[in-house]
Amino acid sequence: MLDSIRKEKIRKLNNFVEAGIEPYPSGPFEKEDSIVVIEKPIDEEVSVAGRIMLFRDMGNLTFMQIQDESGRIQVVLNKKEFDGDYKLWVKNLDMGDFIGVKGRRFNTHKGEKSVLAENITLLSKSILPLPDKHKALQDEEQKLRKRYLDIIFNPEIKDMIYKRDIFWNSIRKFLKERSFTEVETPVLEVTTGGADAEPFATHHNALDMDVYLRISMGELWQKRLMIAGLEKTFEIGRQFRNEGMDVEHLQDYTQMEFYWAYADYKKGMKLVEELFKFIAQETFGTLKFKIRDFDVDLGGEWKEYDYTEIIKEMTGVDIYRVNIENITEKIEKLGIEYEKEGFNMNRAIDTLWKYCRKQISGPGFLINEPIMLSPLAKKKKDRPELVERFHVIIAGSELGNGYSELNDPIDQAERFKFQQKLRDEGDDEAQMNDEDFVEAMEYGMPPVCGFGMSERVFSFLMNKTGREAQIFPLMKKK
Repeated sequence: MLDSIRKEKIRKLNNFVEAGIEPYPSGPFEKEDSIVVIEKPIDEEVSVAGRIMLFRDMGNLTFMQIQDESGRIQVVLNKKEFDGDYKLWVKNLDMGDFIGVKGRRFNTHKGEKSVLAENITLLSKSILPLPDKHKALQDEEQKLRKRYLDIIFNPEIKDMIYKRDIFWNSIRKFLKERSFTEVETPVLEVTTGGADAEPFATHHNALDMDVYLRISMGELWQKRLMIAGLEKTFEIGRQFRNEGMDVEHLQDYTQMEFYWAYADYKKGMKLVEELFKFIAQETFGTLKFKIRDFDVDLGGEWKEYDYTEIIKEMTGVDIYRVNIENITEKIEKLGIEYEKEGFNMNRAIDTLWKYCRKQISGPGFLINEPIMLSPLAKKKKDRPELVERFHVIIAGSELGNGYSELNDPIDQAERFKFQQKLRDEGDDEAQMNDEDFVEAMEYGMPPVCGFGMSERVFSFLMNKTGREAQIFPLMKKK
């Protein structure tokens, strides 16, 4: 069926070629947005262009709806007034074709605002049919795989793309207004850093060495800039983690991280709360959201959740008075699934916390996390087993991570060695020992607050899965 339709459309394409009409001209075609043209005075000369979405041949009259980025407008071909081979155009145009139309504004006898075509330019002849608008792309995988078709029929997807643009640029606006400098740092690294994650590995042919795709938004590079004397930097870009996929986690996604010299995590929390409110209002025009089963008001009180106390309250486990066997027993009793390979005390505690986190609505900040889980954060003076770190908690998930950055090179070197020991024991997500970064720190790094958030924030505020909220998510090859 599809093959026969394609052959018929190619036949029509050839008819245009034989008539001396180029089916794929290079342009330009000067057009106006249909949303503007539709409000112009009657009889004014206009020029519109777009994809044919409806086509009705009524003999001496033909009605079309063409769609451009701004919307749709009706175009009418009247055989008596059309300056061209009426029959050629009517018999060989199809839904899906791109055309340019010059004519004048008029209203049909039913009062519909339209364009009366005087001449037509073929801009692109389609040779595959558009799906039926009522049956189009019902399968979720097909919607993601053929996102371009989903966008044609579902304006909410197009609206999501616009919102993504506003979202990231609102972050830029917020930070630039506070004198942050946007920077770019390497995507390919010899040693990954800045997160507990398994990287993608590749080979650099020119230098004949193995490298990794970054797992953070240049954390250790931006800290080098703090060492160099810059005081406020941020980066927005793509990062990569070779881990499992679920509704929240992707392997290829956009991240933002900022670093702020002479600030600590408390100042960071205040700034981040302001940032979240700003981007929500700029992007969505509201601070109230329905996310999964939670009603979240970003304009309400941002609570603080103590890591140890929350786990103890929800599971009865005091993480400082148990061993890995005790925690594993509790995890299994609660029916929590976990990855057994490379499982250690750090992973056990983190697994227990994630169980608790899913029950917290927020908005708020997780604080007082154990030092064993935070190899780059500063110790708390009054409780050295904890660090000056915070996570943004919204709708049962962590939507941002910040801390007072560790700037003691001796302490940092020891923590890197401990992380390397975990890697050697099978924990592929433990951080690598970056000796070059430690050397840079030995020249002196001021107090710094760092914070990072990914496009997961956007997907949550959209109340969509991570894949749905990307424009073109990675799909498995057919």
